[in-house]
Amino acid sequence: MACSASDLAPLLSITVNSTEAATYLCSQFTSISSQLSDTSYAINNTYLLFSAYLVFAMQLGFAMLCAGSVRAKNTMNIMLTNVLDAAAGGLSYYLFGYAFAFGSGSGSHSNGFIGRHLFGLSDFPTLQAAAGITSGSIAERTQFVAYLIYSSFLTGFVYPVVSHWLWSGDGWANPAKLDNNLLFGSGAIDFAGSGVVHMVGGIAGLWGALIEGPRIGRFDQNGRSVALRGHSASLVVLGSFLLWFGWYGFNPGSFLTILKSYGDNRVFYGQWSAVGRTAVTTTLAGSTAALTTLFGKRLLSGHWNVIDVCNGLLGGFAAITAGCSVVEPWAAIICGFVAAWVLIGCNKLADKLQYDDPLEAAQLHGGCGMWGLLFTGLFAKETYVNEVYSNKPGRPYGLFMGGGGKLLAAQIIEILVIVGWVSATMGPLFYGLHKLKLLRISAEDEMAGMDLTRHGGFAYAYDAEDDVSGKPSFMMKKVEPAKNTSPNGNSPAINV
Repeated sequence: MACSASDLAPLLSITVNSTEAATYLCSQFTSISSQLSDTSYAINNTYLLFSAYLVFAMQLGFAMLCAGSVRAKNTMNIMLTNVLDAAAGGLSYYLFGYAFAFGSGSGSHSNGFIGRHLFGLSDFPTLQAAAGITSGSIAERTQFVAYLIYSSFLTGFVYPVVSHWLWSGDGWANPAKLDNNLLFGSGAIDFAGSGVVHMVGGIAGLWGALIEGPRIGRFDQNGRSVALRGHSASLVVLGSFLLWFGWYGFNPGSFLTILKSYGDNRVFYGQWSAVGRTAVTTTLAGSTAALTTLFGKRLLSGHWNVIDVCNGLLGGFAAITAGCSVVEPWAAIICGFVAAWVLIGCNKLADKLQYDDPLEAAQLHGGCGMWGLLFTGLFAKETYVNEVYSNKPGRPYGLFMGGGGKLLAAQIIEILVIVGWVSATMGPLFYGLHKLKLLRISAEDEMAGMDLTRHGGFAYAYDAEDDVSGKPSFMMKKVEPAKNTSPNGNSPAINV
C-alpha cells in the first residue's frame, strides 16, 4: 500500500490546503500499512514457531520409538543418543550446518552446491532428524564415540549440503529457483524432505549397519532370521503417536508462512487452504499405510502386530512428505498403500541379505522416502504445483496427471544424487571408524548390554542377583502359585 500527497491532492474537492489534507491522509494510510505489515510478519512467524514446536516434539517421539524397539539392557544408551541428537546436532547445525545449507551470497559468491556464508548464525529453527534416523539403524552395538563423530558430521555437513541443493534459493535442484533450472526447467519437488531428511538418514544408516554387521544372535548358523524384539510395545506406540502429532508441523509447517493469498477469485482461499490440504494428505497417507500393513502382515505372518502397524504408519508419513502440498487427497491414499508394501518388501529383502536394522530405519526412511519422490513425479497436480511454486507458471507436473515426464526425471535425479552423496561421505566414515576399532563394541559388552557396560547403570530397576545376567528383574521373575490358598480354599493366591 503506497500513498503520495502529490497524487492525492488533485483528487480532493477542496481547494484550500489540499496538499496538507493529502499529506495527512497519506500519513494515515502509511500508518495502517505498517500495522498490517507488522501483523502479517507476526502471524507468519507465529505459525513458523508453532510448527517448529510441533517438530521438536518429534524428538521425543523418536526417543520413545527407539527405546521401545531395543532390548531393555540397551535402553539407557539409545535414550542418550536421542538426547544428543538435539543437543550436539543443534550446536553443529548452528556453527556449520545452516551456513552450508542456506548461507547463499550474491553474484559470484553464490553457487548451487554448498552455501559459504552465515557460519555461526541461524535465523530460523530447523528440524534435524537425519541423525536420529541413522542412530536407530545401528542401535545396540555401536560405540558411543562413533555416534558422536558420525552424528556431528551428518548434521553439520552431509545433510546441509543436500538441503542446499533442494531448498536454498540458489540450489541447483530447487524448484523455486528463479533463473533457469538445471533439472529440465522443473527442479525436484521435495516439499518437506522425503529425500532431504528421510533418504539421507536412511542411506546413512544403511551403510552403518552394513559395515558394522548384524547384532549377535540376529541370524542363526543357517542364516535364518531370529527376531530380537524390543522390550516395550507401549513405548513404540507412544513414540508413533508423538511423531504423528509432530508431522503436522513437519509437513504443513514447511510452507513457512500462512498469510498469503493466491490471487484468484475464490473466497477465503490462499496459502492457509494449502496448509489444510497438506494436513489432510499427510493424515490419509499415514492412515492408509497403517491399515495396509495391518492386513498385509496378517496375511503373511498370521498375526496382528502393533509394531508392524506403527512402522507402516511412519512409512506412509515418510513417503507423503515430498509431495504432501501438491497432490490430491485421493492420491495420498495411493501413496500410503504402496508405501506399506515397499516397507514390507524391503524388510523381506533385508532378511534375505542378513541385514540387521533394529528400527527398520533404512527400509522405512530410505525405501519409503524414495517411493515418496517417485510418487510426487507421478501424481503432482498442475494447479497445486503452480500455487506452491508460483515463480514459474506452467512448469512440469505429475506424469499420471498429464504433465509429462520431466518432473519424474528430476525426482529420479534427486534419488540418484542423494544415494551417491551419502554413500560417498558416510560410507568411508563408517569404514574408517570400523578399521580404527571405534565403531562396534565388544561381544562381551553387547551380550551384557550397553547400559551396564558403558553407562554405569540400567534404565529399569534391577535386583542384585540379576546383575550377571544383564536382564531386568521384572523379566526374570516368573508367576507361580503360592503354597497357601485363598481364604475360601478354592483359588490359589499369586506371587510375582
